[in-house]
Amino acid sequence: MSQSSRVVAIVGRPNVGKSALFNRIARRRIAIVFDQPGVTRDRVAREVEANGRRFLLVDTGGLAFDRTPGSDDPLAAETRQQAAVAVEDAAVCIVVVDARAGVTPLDEEVIRRVRESGVECVIAANKCDRIEDDVRADEFARFGLEVLPCSAEHGRGIPALVSFATGRLPPPTEEESAAPPLRVAVVGRPNAGKSSYINRLLNAERVIVSEIPGTTRDSVDVPFTIGEGPTARRYVLVDTAGMKRHTQMSKTSVDTFSLFRSENAIKEADVVLLVMDSEPGPTRQDMRIAGKILEANRACVILMNKWDIAHENGVKEDEAAKVLRDMMPFLSFAPIVFCSAKSGYNVRRTVDAIDAVASSVRASLPTGVLNRTIETAQKKTLSPMVNGRRLKIYYGLQVGVDPVTVRMYVNDPKLVTDAYRSYLEKAIRARFGLEGAPLRFFFKARSRKDGAALGAEIAKLKKD
Repeated sequence: MSQSSRVVAIVGRPNVGKSALFNRIARRRIAIVFDQPGVTRDRVAREVEANGRRFLLVDTGGLAFDRTPGSDDPLAAETRQQAAVAVEDAAVCIVVVDARAGVTPLDEEVIRRVRESGVECVIAANKCDRIEDDVRADEFARFGLEVLPCSAEHGRGIPALVSFATGRLPPPTEEESAAPPLRVAVVGRPNAGKSSYINRLLNAERVIVSEIPGTTRDSVDVPFTIGEGPTARRYVLVDTAGMKRHTQMSKTSVDTFSLFRSENAIKEADVVLLVMDSEPGPTRQDMRIAGKILEANRACVILMNKWDIAHENGVKEDEAAKVLRDMMPFLSFAPIVFCSAKSGYNVRRTVDAIDAVASSVRASLPTGVLNRTIETAQKKTLSPMVNGRRLKIYYGLQVGVDPVTVRMYVNDPKLVTDAYRSYLEKAIRARFGLEGAPLRFFFKARSRKDGAALGAEIAKLKKD
């Protein structure tokens, strides 16, 4: 069954409350809500579970058809195209109208176009905040569709709307009951080529691409699948707004919300794809974004985009990789893929890198091998001495994944220096790989006697 068989699209003219309704149904503030036409441009999507069903909820830009204030937006045509594609992809459409404003010519045109698509649809008469407001929804009954009064702001009528949508989805499939797809956040500075990369990977214009900075304002979920059946690999690519320096940001709420959404996309991702422009190479802002990835303890793949230009200028990949590692040593664990969204060079290779990194974040480090690695590392490089006391590591134990987390029992955690922590990390990475995966350490104080007893107890449990 295709992905479109479980897509619920929210459409309507600008400023009727589509994004507010999207957030209400998704039960999270995902889409940007702002009293200004044209804030939502791309399709914003999120997997939602309701009434025992899992479906993809899609928010769209206003279907303005060139007759709305603000139609001078240079990206208005692309916004309308994205909304129209959302209708084509949908199994169910929720047409949002403003009950307070009544029927407008633009509402009529939106409803007509959605009905012509043949998609199951319902009219959500929004802004019916009180029971006495519901009478305003009756005006929309003339279109011959079911009309459900609701209030995205207060939550009135939302259960009925969700029941309509889920009740008209096809029966659940194996894909729907499978594990959630891998979330891959595509982040970087404005115009680094994030949206172009996604469109090239999917071989479709799924997100708007423009030379105009700030084109992508929200975080846009783009699902895709490689293969079929039980072995299919499912992903959600999250296209994010370009992360500007604070000094470059305008003082509008939209810029602030966009940055918040991008940072949140990093925190929610299974893997973060850091896209950089190969021409200037890593900038200070690229390093700031990398810092956000490290703070969130997220797995990472570095994508050096526009490599076709650098290659024409005689730059070699191994040389560029060395410079990149020197400039960003804190991301030395992340694999680098040189690619070109324009030509398609190495774009498919990025998926292999993402898969490898996703596997690393859930790696299991056998206790025996881990401790032999720690012991060997201590023999090669003597542990630090602070105020006449030397650090002693008695035992190590993996206590978590995503990120991979190791607890080490030592004589005194205060004796652990940053340099020795880094040395241990390199030793463990060299033994287990962990490409692209963050590695966290927790040091806990234990006496030598306690450490030996703990080691004996775990050894006994392993033997049993």
